[in-house]
Amino acid sequence: MLLQKQDFKKRIGCIGAGYVGGPTMAVIAAQCPDYSVTVVDINEKRIAAWNTDNLPIYEPGLLDVVKKARGRNLFFSTDVNAAIRESDVLFVSVNTPTKTFGEGAGKAADLQYWEETARNIIKASNSDKIIVEKSTLPVRTADAMDRILNANDKGIHFEVLSNPEFLAEGTAIEDLLHPERVLVGSRETETGLKARREIVDIYTNWVDRSKIITSNVWSAELSKLVANAFLAQRISSINSISALCEKTEADVGEVSYAIGTDKRIGSKFLNPSVGFGGSCFKKDILNLVYICEHYGLHEVASYWESVVRMNDYQIRRFVLTMVQSMFSTVSRKRIVLLGFAFKADTGDTRESPAIYVAKKLMDEQARLVISDPQALDNARHDLREHAAKIEFEKDPYKASRGAHALAVMTEWKEYKDLDFEKIFAAMEKPAFVFDGRNILDHRRLFEIGFNVYPIGKPPMSHF
Repeated sequence: MLLQKQDFKKRIGCIGAGYVGGPTMAVIAAQCPDYSVTVVDINEKRIAAWNTDNLPIYEPGLLDVVKKARGRNLFFSTDVNAAIRESDVLFVSVNTPTKTFGEGAGKAADLQYWEETARNIIKASNSDKIIVEKSTLPVRTADAMDRILNANDKGIHFEVLSNPEFLAEGTAIEDLLHPERVLVGSRETETGLKARREIVDIYTNWVDRSKIITSNVWSAELSKLVANAFLAQRISSINSISALCEKTEADVGEVSYAIGTDKRIGSKFLNPSVGFGGSCFKKDILNLVYICEHYGLHEVASYWESVVRMNDYQIRRFVLTMVQSMFSTVSRKRIVLLGFAFKADTGDTRESPAIYVAKKLMDEQARLVISDPQALDNARHDLREHAAKIEFEKDPYKASRGAHALAVMTEWKEYKDLDFEKIFAAMEKPAFVFDGRNILDHRRLFEIGFNVYPIGKPPMSHF
């Protein structure tokens, strides 16, 4: 017999059913069967998908977790006001894109959706609540939210906490079930500390207490931005060295391995590539840059902005290598992008390097083919102004027929196991492979007959 909502120990709501809100709430519900968890979103199509086995986002293991709790203590709805009214704890995971207008355009976070949500919370609430920031927000946002929420004339008290996510798309469920750390920040007041303990109690249902970090709310907000900035900085650092390796005939893989064995550096995030993407790194770094500029820390801002500039340079360099290697023109040549998602095991294409590469190749009048096991719908949307001239083909073998070049844009495991002899036989000659993720067997490809251009390694050409 299913429990009624009023029978649950605690009622949790979440505004936002995207890449963060959906998986996070699904795991909380699965691990806390005595808590009611309701996820709401104004996007009716998205909510409808959450209530089927064809979920709106692809994440390994997510469907199993959803099916474990859905209908038992996990609910998806478009009734935002009801979820606000009935919840004791309300997680907010709304979009916080980079501003495209006004002060801070191009760098600052656009908080209009957050403020709109805060005002909706006031209207729909009739009792005290804990409000948990789950979106990535600039430091001191909680102060603004607190002022808006607690300016209400209903006599309701809202305690605003920060509980940033540290998920990597493609491993989000594993990251949620076995987190390296959970960070909960609150005000250092009696009510703030009480609210903090309530959030900590949720996570202790499955996370060891030693992995739950508590801090003041400002430290929690800033820690999320800084974590992404540090990770992106490592990628840009090794990518900068990949350019030098290509000029000196050093092998960036060997350099990366050598420095990665230094315990002070470590091996993670030292894999060179065409560039980083995703919804977080660029947006969060530019947000950090804007905050530094706001406080007059211009040298600090310039340092972090250079991480983004290096990433943009790496993507431009990849396209330039393709054009120059193919006899200085790709006009009317069939070029296949193997992968369009910004990383493997997700269909997310936000800020994917493939978007820039595709648009630049279209500018060069290439005949473009996009192939990806999960991201073709998003690719069509991202390239909608060129979509009529682009072929979208999930099957890499069909996509490669008559192609002049392949460019690996996403590190999907299945690309390593492709029958490249079969692909080579069906391609135009000379045939090129540009490995933007360094995942293929370059020597084997060269022996088959391909001209191979890795990242940060000498090319293997038959010319």
